[in-house]
Formats: sequence, structure tokens, C-alpha cells
Amino acid sequence: MEKPIQLNQANLQEVGSHIPVPNYSRASDKTGIVHIGVGGFHRAHQAYYLHLLNKEGYAQEWGICGIGLREADSKLYDIFKKQDHLYTLIVKHPDGKIEPEVIGSIVDFKMGITNPESVIARIAAADTKIVSLTITEGGYNFNPNTGEFNFDNPDIQHELQNPNDPKTVYGFLTTALKRRRDAGLPAFTILSCDNIEHNGDITRRMMLAFVARQDADLATWIAQEVCFPNSMVDRITPVTTLADIDSLAQNYGVADAWPVTCEPFIQWVVEDKFSNGRPAFEKVGVQFVPDVGPYEKMKLRLLNAGHSVLGLLGALHGHPTINACIEDEVFSSYLRTFLDQEATPILGNIEGIDLEDYKDSLLERFANPNIKDSVSRICSESSAKLPKFLIATVHDNLATGGSIKYATLVIAAWCYYSDKGMDRHGHPIEIIDVMSIELHQAAEQTTTDPLAFIRLESLFGDLIKNEKFTKMYTEVVQKIYTDTNIKKYMKDTI
Repeated sequence: MEKPIQLNQANLQEVGSHIPVPNYSRASDKTGIVHIGVGGFHRAHQAYYLHLLNKEGYAQEWGICGIGLREADSKLYDIFKKQDHLYTLIVKHPDGKIEPEVIGSIVDFKMGITNPESVIARIAAADTKIVSLTITEGGYNFNPNTGEFNFDNPDIQHELQNPNDPKTVYGFLTTALKRRRDAGLPAFTILSCDNIEHNGDITRRMMLAFVARQDADLATWIAQEVCFPNSMVDRITPVTTLADIDSLAQNYGVADAWPVTCEPFIQWVVEDKFSNGRPAFEKVGVQFVPDVGPYEKMKLRLLNAGHSVLGLLGALHGHPTINACIEDEVFSSYLRTFLDQEATPILGNIEGIDLEDYKDSLLERFANPNIKDSVSRICSESSAKLPKFLIATVHDNLATGGSIKYATLVIAAWCYYSDKGMDRHGHPIEIIDVMSIELHQAAEQTTTDPLAFIRLESLFGDLIKNEKFTKMYTEVVQKIYTDTNIKKYMKDTI
């Protein structure tokens, strides 16, 4: 076997004899978009859409400069430097078809930890028209129950005292916007691409809360000049594995240290509110609408909640991947019943969407045997996800008299998961959650206080006061603590 070709700009023509490569110029000075939080999802979604637009010749001025604000981003920074910011997107179809393609829309990458001034300068530059974000739910620094900005965060406290030494996304954006205003430059758009309902509205509210404490005049200017469109994004993007890297090298002859895998499905719905222009994304399938709200709610309450239902129940049962859950008839039936009886009734009509077809497509996507999205990834940071994806549906159904039994079992499973950290076979589960200690401390009191977990008001709000919920939850969680055969309780619930 020949040695695989190292992916970089110099080798691009040679790589192109193996897999598709960019057919457009990749000048690093043409960075109309600065993106903070360059993970696998961004590279499979927004960067891919821009790649498609570049291939059609419509995005010459819209290259992406990635920004890393965490120490963990240094690995990608080093790989991107070696590969000239090129990477391979590997689309895995349900029928086994594999489509790798080199993506060239990211043309630069800067680290805020090691060189904050370079990041501030790039964001503040006149060419920057959009700053987009995938910083996960936790990165927005708000209390999920109250919705208020968390000023107790030590990094936020540091930024308020030291405006020219930013640590968080808010510090960097504020400093850059101040420079833009002082230089007489127009504001840029701040575009959230995270799975948060009303993500643009939340970004705006958190941003203005922070800036008002640091510079009240600047907050007034931002409120008038900066647009924060809401958007709904969707594409399942599992964590890259060593097997993915090896397969690309062995089967396609390309050496890429960090390719990205994804499903073929992709969707992006955006409110058409931009401060300073935007790429013509509608030419490659992006849907621009006056109000993203109904589409956001649909996706969060069906797809994202569905993932969490399978993830938490699957973790306790011992299923390693989401497709393994769907291959289990009890799990697939449970999920569909939850979607039909608890999630769908609170959505209403959504223009242009057939909800039955959408739910059918979700189960097909989750079943994709080539994606093998890990249950552990889906369960990670559940404290940031479940209040918006699942617990909100419980609140809605309690208010309307709807069913809550399917979601309640999932919440009880989350309690046991957070307490014991193991599946029904006694195998350890890796819990990745910024609130893992707090969750464990509450959950471990369940044997003496069945409602201890639900007393976490920041996650559950006032559910502790609802007799219907607490009665049902108490019965279910006590069963799980007596016998962890979660599949039995799923059957009983269906």
C-alpha cells in the first residue's frame, strides 16, 4: 500500500486524484466570517454550506477564520496549522455509501488563550461582517431556570475589571465591537448556531447584560446596531474516531489528522436579519424565514429530546450507540410513542413541515448504522440540554393536561445515571457534565429523599411543587433504584 498523502494546500492537487477537493481560491485575507467554537458540527454544517457556496462562485469574500477560546482548542489549532486549515468531511449514508470531500472554507484559525490581541483584531477588522458561534449551551453563561446572566462566573468578573484582557466570548465580542464603534465601522452580525431555543434572542440578552455592566454607552450602541438572528441547525455529527482516520488513509489514501463524519441530512433555518450583509446561503439550500421559533421548537423537542431519551435510557441499559438503541424494538417504540404523545401535541402547526414525515425521518436518521453516534456523547452536558429539550415539554404538558409518563421515566433514569455512574450490568459510565458533582450530590440522596434530585431548581424549576409529577416521579425512581432493568419499565410504560 502506498503511503497516504498528507492533506495540505501544497498536496491538494494530488489529493484531488483520490477524493473531491476545493475548486476555489482560499485567500486567508478574505475572512468575512469569524467563527468561535470550531467543533465537528461547525465543520459539518456552516463551513460545509459555505464550501458549497464557494464551489458555485458566490462566496469569494466570505472565508471563515476560526477562533479557539479554550485550552482544548489547541489540538485543532496545531492540526489546522499543519494542514493549512483543510479537513475532510466524510458523509456516511445508511446504505453504506461513504462520500469523503476536502473542505476549504476555513482559511485561518486563531487562539484567544495564547494571543488574545490577534483574535480581537480579527473580529474588529472591517472585513468581518458576521461572528458566528457554536459554544454549546453552557457557553452562554445563563441560569437555565431564571434565564439571567451569571455574573458570578470568575472569568466574567475578571473581564468586568479588566476589559482589555478578555476570557469569554462576551469579553472578546465587547472589546472588538468597541473598537469598531470607535473607528466608525459598521457593526457585525452575531449569529448563534447552537441548539438553544431562541438562540439569537438569548445571545442578545446575555450580551447586553454583560456589556451594560462594563460600558453602558457601548451597550446602547450594540442594542441599536448589532443584529442577532435566531437560527435552527441540524446535522448529526458524531465524534471522530481513530477508525475514521485510519479508514480515510487506507481506503482513500489521504492522511488527515482530524476529519469529520456526518449523516447526509442537513438543515439550516435562519431569520433574515443581518447588520452588514451575508452570504447568499439560500442558493445552497438554507431557508431564510421571518420567524425561526416554530422550527427551533420542533427540532429541540423532537430531535434533541429524542436523542436524550435514547441516550439516558440506553446508557442504563448498556447500549453503546444511538443506532443500537433504535435496533432494539422496545427503544424505538418507546421513542416514537414519546414523540407522538408528549412532544408533538405541544408543537402546533409548522408551515411547510409534515410532522409525521419529520418523525419518520428522525428514526431513519437515528438508525443509520454507519453513524454510530455514541450514547456517551449524547448524554454529555445533559444539565445544559434537558431543561430546554425535555423538561420544558414536561412543564408544557402539565399546563395542558397532557401525558408526562415517558419523559418522567427519562428524568428518573438521569437521576440514577448521575448517582451511580454505571449501567445495569455494573459497567462504569463516563459522565461528562459541568454540573456532574452537583447532580451526583443531589441524586445520591434519593434513597432517603426520593425527590432530592428534583430539588435542583436551576434545572427543574418548580416541578417539585407539582403533585402529579412528583407522585409519578417518586414511583418510577424508586423502581429503578430497586431494580435497574430499565427496559422492563419502558415496556410497562408503553
